[in-house]
Amino acid sequence: MKEQNKNRTKWLHLRLTSDEHQKIVKEFSKSTCRKLSDYARKNLLQKPIVNKYRNESLDDFMAEMIRLRGELNAIGNNFNQAVKKLHTLQQIAELKHWLLSYELEKKILLNKVDEIKKNIQKFAESWLQ
Repeated sequence: MKEQNKNRTKWLHLRLTSDEHQKIVKEFSKSTCRKLSDYARKNLLQKPIVNKYRNESLDDFMAEMIRLRGELNAIGNNFNQAVKKLHTLQQIAELKHWLLSYELEKKILLNKVDEIKKNIQKFAESWLQ
Protein backbone atom coordinates (compact mmCIF):
# COMPACT_ATOMS: atom_id res chain seq x y z
CA MET A 1 0.00 0.00 0.00
CA LYS A 2 1.29 3.43 -0.92
CA GLU A 3 1.78 5.97 1.89
CA GLN A 4 0.19 9.37 1.49
CA ASN A 5 2.45 12.39 1.35
CA LYS A 6 1.75 14.38 4.56
CA ASN A 7 4.02 17.29 3.72
CA ARG A 8 2.29 20.60 3.34
CA THR A 9 3.11 21.96 -0.07
CA LYS A 10 0.32 24.48 -0.67
CA TRP A 11 0.53 28.09 0.48
CA LEU A 12 -2.30 30.30 1.66
CA HIS A 13 -1.48 34.00 1.75
CA LEU A 14 -3.51 36.41 3.87
CA ARG A 15 -3.43 40.13 4.30
CA LEU A 16 -4.45 41.40 7.71
CA THR A 17 -4.86 44.79 9.29
CA SER A 18 -2.67 45.58 12.25
CA ASP A 19 -5.63 45.10 14.60
CA GLU A 20 -6.52 41.72 13.07
CA HIS A 21 -2.93 40.56 13.36
CA GLN A 22 -2.70 41.67 17.00
CA LYS A 23 -5.94 39.85 17.82
CA ILE A 24 -4.72 36.62 16.22
CA VAL A 25 -1.33 36.85 17.95
CA LYS A 26 -3.05 37.55 21.29
CA GLU A 27 -5.26 34.48 20.93
CA PHE A 28 -2.29 32.42 19.72
CA SER A 29 -0.32 33.33 22.84
CA LYS A 30 -3.14 31.92 24.99
CA SER A 31 -3.00 28.58 23.18
CA THR A 32 -0.65 25.64 23.52
CA CYS A 33 0.26 25.78 19.81
CA ARG A 34 3.98 26.19 19.21
CA LYS A 35 3.71 28.06 15.93
CA LEU A 36 1.33 30.70 14.66
CA SER A 37 0.82 28.64 11.50
CA ASP A 38 -0.34 25.65 13.58
CA TYR A 39 -2.79 27.89 15.43
CA ALA A 40 -4.12 29.43 12.20
CA ARG A 41 -4.43 26.04 10.49
CA LYS A 42 -6.41 24.57 13.40
CA ASN A 43 -8.60 27.65 13.47
CA LEU A 44 -9.30 27.55 9.73
CA LEU A 45 -9.97 23.80 9.72
CA GLN A 46 -12.17 24.13 12.81
CA LYS A 47 -10.08 21.75 14.84
CA PRO A 48 -10.01 22.04 18.64
CA ILE A 49 -7.48 24.44 20.10
CA VAL A 50 -6.25 23.88 23.63
CA ASN A 51 -5.81 27.10 25.57
CA LYS A 52 -3.37 27.58 28.41
CA TYR A 53 -4.93 27.83 31.81
CA ARG A 54 -3.25 29.77 34.61
CA ASN A 55 -4.21 28.74 38.10
CA GLU A 56 -3.34 31.81 40.17
CA SER A 57 -3.80 30.03 43.48
CA LEU A 58 -1.31 27.40 42.32
CA ASP A 59 1.10 30.17 41.25
CA ASP A 60 0.77 31.76 44.70
CA PHE A 61 1.27 28.39 46.35
CA MET A 62 4.40 27.68 44.32
CA ALA A 63 5.88 31.10 45.09
CA GLU A 64 5.28 30.57 48.82
CA MET A 65 6.71 27.04 48.74
CA ILE A 66 9.82 28.27 46.89
CA ARG A 67 10.33 30.97 49.54
CA LEU A 68 9.88 28.47 52.37
CA ARG A 69 12.20 25.98 50.71
CA GLY A 70 14.91 28.63 50.60
CA GLU A 71 14.47 29.38 54.28
CA LEU A 72 14.49 25.70 55.19
CA ASN A 73 17.67 25.19 53.16
CA ALA A 74 19.35 28.03 55.05
CA ILE A 75 18.25 26.58 58.40
CA GLY A 76 19.44 23.11 57.34
CA ASN A 77 22.84 24.53 56.40
CA ASN A 78 23.14 26.27 59.77
CA PHE A 79 22.16 23.08 61.55
CA ASN A 80 24.72 21.03 59.60
CA GLN A 81 27.42 23.55 60.46
CA ALA A 82 26.45 23.30 64.12
CA VAL A 83 26.69 19.51 64.07
CA LYS A 84 30.11 19.68 62.38
CA LYS A 85 31.19 22.10 65.10
CA LEU A 86 30.01 19.63 67.77
CA HIS A 87 32.28 16.96 66.34
CA THR A 88 35.31 19.23 66.67
CA LEU A 89 34.68 20.45 70.25
CA GLN A 90 37.32 19.60 72.78
CA GLN A 91 36.42 21.71 75.82
CA ILE A 92 33.34 21.93 78.02
CA ALA A 93 32.99 25.71 77.54
CA GLU A 94 32.69 25.25 73.79
CA LEU A 95 30.06 22.56 74.35
CA LYS A 96 27.93 24.91 76.50
CA HIS A 97 28.17 27.61 73.83
CA TRP A 98 27.15 25.12 71.15
CA LEU A 99 24.16 23.94 73.20
CA LEU A 100 22.90 27.52 73.54
CA SER A 101 23.35 28.08 69.83
CA TYR A 102 21.61 24.77 69.09
CA GLU A 103 18.58 25.77 71.15
CA LEU A 104 18.23 28.98 69.12
CA GLU A 105 18.46 27.06 65.82
CA LYS A 106 15.94 24.54 67.13
CA LYS A 107 13.43 27.31 67.92
CA ILE A 108 13.90 28.85 64.45
CA LEU A 109 13.44 25.46 62.81
CA LEU A 110 10.28 24.69 64.76
CA ASN A 111 8.85 28.14 63.97
CA LYS A 112 9.46 27.60 60.24
CA VAL A 113 7.89 24.15 60.36
CA ASP A 114 4.83 25.68 62.05
CA GLU A 115 4.73 28.38 59.36
CA ILE A 116 4.82 25.71 56.66
CA LYS A 117 1.98 23.81 58.34
CA LYS A 118 -0.15 26.96 58.58
CA ASN A 119 0.46 27.87 54.93
CA ILE A 120 -0.35 24.37 53.73
CA GLN A 121 -3.54 24.44 55.80
CA LYS A 122 -4.45 27.87 54.37
CA PHE A 123 -3.96 26.68 50.78
CA ALA A 124 -5.83 23.44 51.46
CA GLU A 125 -8.82 25.36 52.82
CA SER A 126 -8.88 27.73 49.84
CA TRP A 127 -8.75 24.81 47.38
CA LEU A 128 -11.53 22.92 49.15
CA GLN A 129 -13.97 25.83 48.89
